Amino acid sequence: MNNLKTVVLMAAISGLLIAVGGAIGGLGGAIAFAVIAGAMNFASYWFSADIVLRSSGAHEIQREQDPHLFDMIGEVAQRANMPMPRVYIIDSAQPNAFATGRNPKHAAVAVTAGIRQLLTDRELVGVLGHEISHVKNRDILTSSIVATIASAISMISWMAMWFGGGNRENRNPWTGLVVMLVAPVAATLIQLGISRAREYQADADGARTVGDPEALASALAKLQMGAQRIPMDVPASTAHLYIVNPLRGGGVAGLFSTHPPLEKRIERLRSMSV
Repeated sequence: MNNLKTVVLMAAISGLLIAVGGAIGGLGGAIAFAVIAGAMNFASYWFSADIVLRSSGAHEIQREQDPHLFDMIGEVAQRANMPMPRVYIIDSAQPNAFATGRNPKHAAVAVTAGIRQLLTDRELVGVLGHEISHVKNRDILTSSIVATIASAISMISWMAMWFGGGNRENRNPWTGLVVMLVAPVAATLIQLGISRAREYQADADGARTVGDPEALASALAKLQMGAQRIPMDVPASTAHLYIVNPLRGGGVAGLFSTHPPLEKRIERLRSMSV
């Protein structure tokens, strides 16, 4: 269901791009901006692993520095039929983790010092299953494609707002105004919907990989409390990569979170154990 939801939402955001282009600059304009946005995001996708690892302050370690962690990651990667990823440590007290890499051969897993102190080995293995599933499912590629389309929509709307626009065959000014104001918000909401669907899928696939849904459910309950108590200074553009949102946010901000509610993630995982 999560994969189907992703396909439907990607079709929706693609349709939104065509609609915006047709209302403001015609189909040719939509395609042109999509190409520009694609070129901008291509470099981000290709070098995404290095970018996020540097911005998080992660440093790579070798097996002799933490053989126990390497053994856990290696076991989960083997169960997922993936090569051993690079291993990174983040010197932060906030319990969190993320994985990145454009494909399984270029994967990296990063864990914070805080998560090593908070979770049991069983819970940490559950977290690692989730993160490795993101790489196996090519979620970095999915998010890059969606970011390209959303960027194109925002660029078209911004250009129309500042320089005017409108299809010669459609002179209704209200149409252009609605598109300029509503389209970027709609694109953002669809993008968030895709991100949340991929989190649910990584939860499910990770739990199946390690064969222990309760381990990840227990870990998420602890991580939620830890992330709320201990702040972590990371760029907002990389927050969606972490297993729990490293940025504090509630109320209205929670509506625009890249992560689904922890309670629903835990509920879904525990239903797998029944």
